[in-house]
Amino acid sequence: MTLVDYEALATAAQNARNLAYAPYSHFQVGAAVLTASGKIFCGGNIENAAYPLTICAERVALYSAYAAGEREILALAVVTDTDDVASPCGACRQVMIELSPQCGVLLLNMQGHQRLTTPHELLPHSFGATQLDEAHR
Repeated sequence: MTLVDYEALATAAQNARNLAYAPYSHFQVGAAVLTASGKIFCGGNIENAAYPLTICAERVALYSAYAAGEREILALAVVTDTDDVASPCGACRQVMIELSPQCGVLLLNMQGHQRLTTPHELLPHSFGATQLDEAHR
């Protein structure tokens, strides 16, 4: 079993937050994922004036890992500048369930508050491939 250096992952997420493009909300979010091969992929949220085209930091990081051929995500860190840790949106939770269901999820803020959780804790009773398989029986 690979040990996860959550401190290094948190630092990578904090650095990614600085690269976020958030001219409308001014709510910068950074994320970093650690893959089984030891690589870290980062992402910041990227906003668009056509709001539905905006993408969250978590999905940028996860999609970057997948685009590079990585399929085993060990951990994900998400950082915000909020009083408490912020929880990922529903779309990001669904993507986590699909792409990294067994990973550890570290939620943290810039003041150092942290919460370690999992995709299944964030999205209990999730929709997935099992339901699609049932639909085709």
